[in-house]
Amino acid sequence: MGKIIAIANQKGGVGKTTTAINLAASLAVLEFKTLLIDADPQANSTSGVGFDPRNIKTGLYECVIDGDDPKDCILQTETPNLYLLPAHIDLVGAEIEMINLPQREKMMKMALEKIKDDYEFIIIDCSPSLGLITVNALTASDSVLIPVQCEYFALEGLGKLLNTIKIVQTRLNPELAIEGILLTMYDMRLRLSNQVVEEVKTHFQQMVFDTIIQRNTKLGEAPSFGQSIIMHDASGKASVNYLNLAREVLQKNRLTRLNDEEKIINVEEEN
Repeated sequence: MGKIIAIANQKGGVGKTTTAINLAASLAVLEFKTLLIDADPQANSTSGVGFDPRNIKTGLYECVIDGDDPKDCILQTETPNLYLLPAHIDLVGAEIEMINLPQREKMMKMALEKIKDDYEFIIIDCSPSLGLITVNALTASDSVLIPVQCEYFALEGLGKLLNTIKIVQTRLNPELAIEGILLTMYDMRLRLSNQVVEEVKTHFQQMVFDTIIQRNTKLGEAPSFGQSIIMHDASGKASVNYLNLAREVLQKNRLTRLNDEEKIINVEEEN
């Protein structure tokens, strides 16, 4: 049975979609069959792995609202072992359509039950809000990974997200765990970045991933090519960062394979 991890933060611009795409791609490269779910109406994860959202006819919206079988909507990406359940603009109306439905918070969970056993990991890219789609994603997930930008407002709103997670744990999904807090957009030259790292680690301690995602030009340009950083710049620092994050996730879930560790160590040595 696959593990479902939601990538969530209601604050925009923290590297949420970048993390969803590249964590999913890194797990796939490490030979774990992985499904990336685009649960954001902006459909950036869909375009970020090489698909034009304007050409998507069926995706998450049809699975959740119309009851379509997700197996009929899933696309194979150019990365081996990486698959996509895409989004398109209709998803923006899903929350309104779900308001009066029974078990509205569990619509996504019911849809994913049909495919959960087909993948080792399912990564959900949530929208930058705490709306009904995000609540659905948290209800459907086993854990949530929270990207936090290494900037002044990093902790602003994090309390609201953690409170939402507690509410979901209490009322909808008692099994939901926090996979970890991931520090992103780190610039070692800036005193502020280092202060944010220290503050987050002081407050949240073991919840914070050891891996920190550094600011990187290649990481920013990869989506314009419709590629993950693994496909765009396989030997670069950003690829190493996300492969290391994938290794941490595997270690937390006791799924690390020796060959995978060797692969990452070799990549680090090259850089």
